[in-house]
Amino acid sequence: MNSDTRKILEEVKAGKVSVDEALLALKKQPFEDIGYAKIDLHRGIRQGAPEVIYGAGKTPEQIAGILKTMLDNDVKTILITRIDKDKYEALAPDFDIRYYEEARIGIAGQIKKPDGIGKIVVATGGTSDIPVAEEAALTAEVHGNEVIRLYDVGVAGLHRLLSHVDEIMGASVIIAVAGMEGALASVVGGLADCPVIAVPTSVGYGASFNGVSALLSMLNSCASGVSVVNIDNGFGAGYLAGMINHMEVKK
Repeated sequence: MNSDTRKILEEVKAGKVSVDEALLALKKQPFEDIGYAKIDLHRGIRQGAPEVIYGAGKTPEQIAGILKTMLDNDVKTILITRIDKDKYEALAPDFDIRYYEEARIGIAGQIKKPDGIGKIVVATGGTSDIPVAEEAALTAEVHGNEVIRLYDVGVAGLHRLLSHVDEIMGASVIIAVAGMEGALASVVGGLADCPVIAVPTSVGYGASFNGVSALLSMLNSCASGVSVVNIDNGFGAGYLAGMINHMEVKK
């Protein structure tokens, strides 16, 4: 907890400001500047989830500095995306991080207990899409969502998907992860009565153009209720699905 936050809390205790005024002030609190990063310590208050560390392109020392600052300011859950095993191993002696190599995700602190309005289904077209799907699933779980994984249920064997109609129909949000021609999102969108978030992956042969083919197919889906995130952006899909699954707080 930084000095500005302590000052606001002291003013509330002293009756100088109301709780609502204090909350507004906290939402407007500045970031903490550590030179190479400006850490938004009040994002959790403002948006409901703390800032996430994007590990790609950062050195282990930079990640360590951001982690330490967040932990020193009582951030309870810290998600590190796109972190490779070498960086994790460099951080492990100094920080308690659970590492998921397939998803390239590290988690420091607590994983929030599920408190969403329903369940998030994460489905993949094939086994090769699982790393992106796991990034989505773990992101959703960290932010307090129950996740059901349906892997390798692509349209090349449609009966595999149809055997899970109960899970699909019972979901509050579905994340459809697929490469190649990306048809899974349209099929799921035609079966489900909830929002579908399509994630194109860079899986496929030459003419798939590293995921561009799947991206365009998903953008052109004829199924209503399908939205699309960027190629291989499992994190973005998982985060958005978690927001949708917590919309009851807006009522």
